[in-house]
Amino acid sequence: MHSRVDDVLQVLDDCCAAYAFPLLDNGYVYPAAARLSLHHSNDDWAIVIETFGYAPREGTPSTIIQTFASRLVNRKSSEQYVNRQAYQNYLAQHPHNEFRSVYPFDDDWEAIADEEGVAQRTQYVSLRGARMNLPTLESYATLGIDLENRPRVQIFELCRAIADLRRNDVLATIEERRHNLDPTLREILVLDEWRHPEFIEQNENRATPKRSSNWLSLSLPAIVHDIDRRCLRTRIGGTGSKLACSECAPRRRCGRAPELCS
Repeated sequence: MHSRVDDVLQVLDDCCAAYAFPLLDNGYVYPAAARLSLHHSNDDWAIVIETFGYAPREGTPSTIIQTFASRLVNRKSSEQYVNRQAYQNYLAQHPHNEFRSVYPFDDDWEAIADEEGVAQRTQYVSLRGARMNLPTLESYATLGIDLENRPRVQIFELCRAIADLRRNDVLATIEERRHNLDPTLREILVLDEWRHPEFIEQNENRATPKRSSNWLSLSLPAIVHDIDRRCLRTRIGGTGSKLACSECAPRRRCGRAPELCS
């Protein structure tokens, strides 16, 4: 029997087939932080995945926000494409997913970066409009970050340290996270950690996307049913995921199990 769960999985599988689903082991990006949130209303659903990291080709640390939804709002405009046909192709190829990048740092990273390392003259960065002193060399070891070329700090190592110290500031704001969501959707689950399997497999020297169904089959009931419980017990990808319901998340940043929330 066809169900709404099948509709959600089909959207996600189509995105995987089009290489439009997040790859957390992307070889072009040094990942530093990620967050996943689920959103739901009586008629619609959405999944938002945020990833903060450093791509040397881009040159500036950024936060990528990928939204998958039954219905999207605030989509890119036709003025952002070379012609009307290109815009129509974009809408036809991405009916249920949107991609945006935001930049939490206000700095000129050409001045901060010395190739892919932090310039010695750099003492602070500007994060979300506030000055932040750079971590000391000693603090990297405390954070579990082994500097590859100590005492030189690489940009990706700095990003991972800042992500650990100021996680909420490097990831999307609530407004940024909800930019492409219908206002009627309510946030029902936030995950700071989850098991994100590899979606690309090699077959005869050709990379092909896997289906997303196995990964999300346990989480979909939280999307497609109206859940009013204070804490959600849904797990994605098996045991070990850190969970926080939308009410507890602001208070339980450590990711305690939902049954421990009060």
